[in-house]
Amino acid sequence: MEAMELLAQQCADCKKCPLGATRTKSVFGTGNPDADLMFVGEAPGEQEDLTGVPFVGRAGQLLDKYLFAVDIQRKNIYIANFLKCRPPENRDPKPEEEDACIGYLREQVKLIRPKIIVCLGRISAMRLIKEDFKITKEHGRWFEKNGYLMTAVYHPAALLRDPRKKEDMMQDMKRIKAKLEELGGKF
Repeated sequence: MEAMELLAQQCADCKKCPLGATRTKSVFGTGNPDADLMFVGEAPGEQEDLTGVPFVGRAGQLLDKYLFAVDIQRKNIYIANFLKCRPPENRDPKPEEEDACIGYLREQVKLIRPKIIVCLGRISAMRLIKEDFKITKEHGRWFEKNGYLMTAVYHPAALLRDPRKKEDMMQDMKRIKAKLEELGGKF
């Protein structure tokens, strides 16, 4: 069995935290396992829990529009969350849930080896970039951590709640595409 498939199966069988007992499906990740660009959100929502695929609900549809607008094909990227199971009522992940699940994401990143990791939202950026990440002030900035080039953008769900941030998201997406081109990445 391929390493990514084996990891996905381990995730599907996971009971490291109470969310394993309440999920419909684990939401491991989707896309090109050789992607140069990887997006990481915080946790699955209702539609993702039902389908087992990240970012397929309203927020995911909005993300798809941004990808299309900057000519990045979803089939060429990889999308995951650091939490693989949906927290009840879409609440923020608890630290112990994050700790139980983060190993799966670390292994995904090691297997994919993306040129760029984009955190979708504040929670993801606080976990992956730095604990005191301020999304309003630091979105679109570049960070290097553990040999990976990283940035964060507004979570698409936040844009659904506050459309005034949509232009910031478009500018961030353009910068991500430009950086990917500069690095010789495929998209």
